[in-house]
Amino acid sequence: MLVALFCALLVISNIAAVKLFGPDTVMVAGHEWDMTFDGGAFLFPLTYIIGDVLAEVFGFRAARRAIITGFACSALASGVFWLVQVMPPAANWEGQEAFEQTLGVVWRMVVASLAGYLGGQLLNAWFMGLIKRATNGKALWVRLLGSTAVGEAADTILFCTIAFYGVITGGQFLGYLVLGYIYKCLVEVVLLPVTYRVVAWVRRREGLA
Repeated sequence: MLVALFCALLVISNIAAVKLFGPDTVMVAGHEWDMTFDGGAFLFPLTYIIGDVLAEVFGFRAARRAIITGFACSALASGVFWLVQVMPPAANWEGQEAFEQTLGVVWRMVVASLAGYLGGQLLNAWFMGLIKRATNGKALWVRLLGSTAVGEAADTILFCTIAFYGVITGGQFLGYLVLGYIYKCLVEVVLLPVTYRVVAWVRRREGLA
């Protein structure tokens, strides 16, 4: 169930990420920042929470299998969208341009998404196990927040740089990078009590409590 949800959130987020939104500028600590988000911001942070649950309860190897499964699902979705995109449209169908703009495969975006996801998620799961060993399984909140901080940093830098560097420039790119990272980490902080409950529930379900 967790892996199915994990893959669904990933694929939906990758589709939603093609749209950028947000106000032009905001004032933060006396400095003006361009504030831009992509549509993946709504659900993608939840993949890290589920990844944390998998790594915490089942270990790095199980989390890695889930991550690779998600990678395969995302790559499959991109391949299907590309195949549909290049098929000649029916004579009476007028949505080709709209399809290409919304779901059409832009390989730069695909590479950015897959690279960011794979690097960030694997680093998140590995760092989770590293902290767990260092703390002898104590202080769950430390490894939840610490692993997310590291994983999201790798994911955000890889995705934003590959997908939008040169497309979004100057302060707008820096704002997109920094504020996007802060937002994703804050989601983990806000949902920390929920993550605790999900970890406990999965442990009970698996007889590991």
